[in-house]
Amino acid sequence: MLSVFDLIAILLMLTAAFAWINHRLIRLPHTIGLLVMGLGASLVLIGVELAFPNVLLYEDLAGIIRQIDFQATVLNGMLAFLLFAGALHVNLSVLRDRAWAVGSMATVGIVISTAIVGFGFWLAAGALGVPMPIAWALVFGALISPTDPLAVISTLKAVHVPETLEIDMTGESLFNDGVGVVIFTVLLAAAASAEGVGVDLLHIGELLFVEALGGAVFGLFTGYVAYRAMRAIDEYSIEVLISLALVTGTYMLAAKLHMSGPIAVVVAGLLIGNHGPRDALSDETQRYLFGFWTLIDEILNSVLFLLIGLEVLVLRLDPSFGWLAAVAVPLVLCARLLAISIPVLALSATHTFVHGTIPVLTWGGLRGGISVALVLSLPEVAEKSIILAATYAVVLFTIIVQGLSLRVLVERVVK
Repeated sequence: MLSVFDLIAILLMLTAAFAWINHRLIRLPHTIGLLVMGLGASLVLIGVELAFPNVLLYEDLAGIIRQIDFQATVLNGMLAFLLFAGALHVNLSVLRDRAWAVGSMATVGIVISTAIVGFGFWLAAGALGVPMPIAWALVFGALISPTDPLAVISTLKAVHVPETLEIDMTGESLFNDGVGVVIFTVLLAAAASAEGVGVDLLHIGELLFVEALGGAVFGLFTGYVAYRAMRAIDEYSIEVLISLALVTGTYMLAAKLHMSGPIAVVVAGLLIGNHGPRDALSDETQRYLFGFWTLIDEILNSVLFLLIGLEVLVLRLDPSFGWLAAVAVPLVLCARLLAISIPVLALSATHTFVHGTIPVLTWGGLRGGISVALVLSLPEVAEKSIILAATYAVVLFTIIVQGLSLRVLVERVVK
């Protein structure tokens, strides 16, 4: 059994080696290149095992990956740091002007997408002769609907878009995962019950109010406490330490108080990133603080995308569900199109949107580690393997195909 230090060392060595190879030879965008190389390495090892059953290399490496709890690593580890790092660089004044657009896509859009994907997946499964209760199909809709802020922000670094459109994409991705996780939790509880039905809409509304709004208020409080502490001193090493305490403490306490930890750290990051430079952070502290979180963002994103590729080693997806998984990709895209179009068209009379907003937001709605973490958290029911195959198909398609072609789309449709 490897220690935690051993696992971290192996992951960092693999990430550094693959990143160097990608930078020197393959030249794909950094995080996408790591995912492709991790996926390629996994498929090669699976192929070696099939061709040479006596070779134990596959089992040794798969055993290492199995020791990594992907769900806990992402949802209770990386997510807090990556969301804070992303929020730290968002222009709050522009986000405030786009509040209605971002808020509607992060709430109403998620509900629309969950319903469309859920019912569409249920119908597609029935047509293909795959048993899939409507309750579990809606669970799939909930876990695949939120765009992954880690994937979206990482991709935006390589694609130039107008500031308002960038804020719409970044803001939506930062906030919709908190809403999506609440809906996922409620639908999962309903699906896992004996009847699999009886979702209480009032209960969902109460959870959204308490978790989402409560998380925002709590993040505002902890962010302000950290801001005042930073303002009282001028010592960059302590202020960076305060920012680390802010992220870990806010995320931990929000979970204990049954509030949304992701939304709490996003709000705290927005406050520190926008108000800190005005009168709390000296120029030297800003260089160290923002530089530190930029590195954290880059390193953890690299490890996460490599992990997504390597997870294929241990998932052993059932090929018999291939057709249903393939159907899930266009289904999720169509749901994303409607989930974006309805709020944008409804607000177009009072808000200005960049030309090409709908196609860019639709195609730029990448899914990633959060969807994978949520699907791995499902109980061991018969439907899990079907949902797992569909989730991985959508995640790989959005990151590799949509992520690599987003720049071309932006250049053609944005004016």
